[in-house]
Amino acid sequence: MDQDTLKALVGQAALAYVQPHSILGVGTGSTVNKFIEALAKAAIPLKGAVSSSEATTKLLQQAGIEVLDSSAVASLDWYIDGADEIDHQGFMVKGGGAALTREKIVADLADKFLCIADASKLVEVLGQFPLPVEVVPMSSAHIIRRFATLGGQATVRLAKDGQPLVTDNGMHIVDVRGLQITDPKAMEDLVSVWPGVVTVGIFAHHKASVCLLGSPEGVKTLTF
Repeated sequence: MDQDTLKALVGQAALAYVQPHSILGVGTGSTVNKFIEALAKAAIPLKGAVSSSEATTKLLQQAGIEVLDSSAVASLDWYIDGADEIDHQGFMVKGGGAALTREKIVADLADKFLCIADASKLVEVLGQFPLPVEVVPMSSAHIIRRFATLGGQATVRLAKDGQPLVTDNGMHIVDVRGLQITDPKAMEDLVSVWPGVVTVGIFAHHKASVCLLGSPEGVKTLTF
């Protein structure tokens, strides 16, 4: 099975976690897009959804699902999102789609995080995927220098026009290569307090509760 098929499998499997008449937190990315497609076809009645990006908001609205402002929702049962990497403890690296800040905000509203991914995303140690960090633009050069002291090679993510990519929040993304994140919580705590960092794409304090992994053998369920 190709990666697209595996994403569709886990998107379909995630429907089992959707309670009728609930409010869902919905993430961003190609795997989540497959989940939204499955959700639309299943026609499960929902009170609404809290979205993590403008792109997801558009897809949810096209599916006929009301998108609620996060300020109007006190809590969510489930936040459903993909990951760029996930380890065997449920810690994740996220932000390949540049929505990490809003993703972490919505994840914080939820009691449980359902990660949906293909099996290639499961790793022993986080860091093979470049670590995304959303930053205030004026701080990017200094943040790059700080990562260099940790052995990381950081660069500002560029858009298709060759200019720095601008997030939904008006910020830039720094991608960091060359890290081995052996203690995700400690690294998340360290980077989060650097001046200019909006959000680091380590989801250790908001780790997965359950992960559905698409593999050629079917969907595997990991519980953390």
